[in-house]
Amino acid sequence: MIKAIQTLVVLFILIPSFAQASGEHTVKQSRYSVGETLDRLERVLKEKGVTIFSRIYHSAGAKKVNIPMRPTQLLIFGNPKVGSPLINENPLVALDLPMKVLVWQDEKGKTWLAYLNPSKLQQRHKLQNNEFINKMTKALNALTNRALGHK
Repeated sequence: MIKAIQTLVVLFILIPSFAQASGEHTVKQSRYSVGETLDRLERVLKEKGVTIFSRIYHSAGAKKVNIPMRPTQLLIFGNPKVGSPLINENPLVALDLPMKVLVWQDEKGKTWLAYLNPSKLQQRHKLQNNEFINKMTKALNALTNRALGHK
């Protein structure tokens, strides 16, 4: 029984590192709090004319049902000029669009920002439109870097 528990502990430690190494998500550390990180990102997106659809406060929802959760928020946003051609190519991509950025605080108090890599959208939905995938990739990287205070 102890051996099984030890195996599970090792798996729980290794699984997150596999997910980060898989290239499915881009994960960046923030020097700001969860709220400030998303406030900064929201400002940057609005300056660029990107539509903000919703901000979800996962930790606030958990608190309402007495489930402890470290600060965790999700921002949903998009640009129809980029997303619409992809949805026209394959309507199922609308299950993954608009784009989302998740920001959370880990058990050590560090803040992290993550988003799905557009190349995964392209693979998942067999999209041929490299132009818009490349635009999304560059834009997400630049906009999140700017929100995090990177050059």
